[in-house]
Amino acid sequence: MTIAIDFDGTIVEHKFPEIGKTLPFAFETLKALQEQGHLLILWTYRSGDFLDAAVDFCKQNGVEFYAVNKNYPEEIYDDKISRKILADIYIDDRNFNGFPGWGVIGQAILGGNYSPEQPKPHKKGFFKRK
Repeated sequence: MTIAIDFDGTIVEHKFPEIGKTLPFAFETLKALQEQGHLLILWTYRSGDFLDAAVDFCKQNGVEFYAVNKNYPEEIYDDKISRKILADIYIDDRNFNGFPGWGVIGQAILGGNYSPEQPKPHKKGFFKRK
């Protein structure tokens, strides 16, 4: 699926123009979505240096988006094209019922057993016995 994700109030606390604290499980869930092959688009009001700061912050936390405020990376802004991002799902703190949290989103999209708190199984080292 293509998933459009807001930044302020969704990935981080809403502190615009600053970058707020990361919301619990945001990056763990975003990485899990990418691991399953979903295309993530950063869909935010930010622009210019404020947008660059948000994109860099996400990269530093291990998430690079398929596109940023575009439907696909090569898209060039044209006022004849709708600015609404074409996505299967929109994740935003301004949803009708508010932002449910990344644990709820992860379970809804990734499956009922998804828990960002569960540690991933450790691989056995080369010299460790079975």
